[in-house]
Amino acid sequence: MEQHDAQQLVNDVIGNAHLFVAAVTGMKNALLGEIAGRQLSFSQLKVLKLIDVTEAHHVGDVAAFLGVSDAAASKTVDRLVQQNYIRRTVVRSDRRSAELSLAPAGRKLLNRYEAAKDRRLAAMFSDLDTKDLRRTSEFLERLTKVIVNSSANPEEICLQCGIYLKKRCLVREAVRADCFYQKRRTTRQVRRNATEAEVPTRGGARMGPPG
Repeated sequence: MEQHDAQQLVNDVIGNAHLFVAAVTGMKNALLGEIAGRQLSFSQLKVLKLIDVTEAHHVGDVAAFLGVSDAAASKTVDRLVQQNYIRRTVVRSDRRSAELSLAPAGRKLLNRYEAAKDRRLAAMFSDLDTKDLRRTSEFLERLTKVIVNSSANPEEICLQCGIYLKKRCLVREAVRADCFYQKRRTTRQVRRNATEAEVPTRGGARMGPPG
C-alpha cells in the first residue's frame, strides 16, 4: 500500500510538472503575441535570447542549440534577418561562417518582452513567500538533475539552460560532462578553426600551424 502511494505521489509530481510547463508556455506565447503579434514565434524569440546572453554567434550554434539541421537553422536566421531582428555579417564567402548579432529592433523587442514577462510574473507570484519560492526552485533543480542522471545518454540532452539560467547548465552539473549542445559547439568550433587555418592569404602562404 505504501509503495503504491509513493508511486502515485511520483506520478502526481510529474503530472503537475507537465501542467506547470504547459501553463508557463501558454503564458509566454500569449505574452509574446501581445508584444510582437504574429511576427515572431517563441522558437525565434529563443534564438534572439541565445544570441544575446550566450557566446553563440554562428548558424551552427543556433542549429546545435535548437537541435535541428544547419539548413533549418539557416532558414530561421534568414527570417530573423529579413525582419531586421538580427544582423548577419559574412566574414568570408561561406555563409556558415557569418557572425550573428542582435539588431536594434531585435534588442528592443527582446527587452520589451523580458520587461513585460517580469511584470506579469511578479504580479502572479506576489502573494507567495520568498522562502517557498526558493525551496520550490531548489526542489525542481534536484528533480531535473535526478531525471538527467537517470537518462540512458544524459550527455545527449540539452535543456537550453543558457537562456534560462544564463551561466549555469544543469546537465553539465548533473553528469559532470558537456551536454549535447556544448559538444556540438565545441566540434563546430574545432572544424571552423581548422578551416580558417587552411584559408590561404592573398599573395602569401597558407595560414596554419608551423612545420
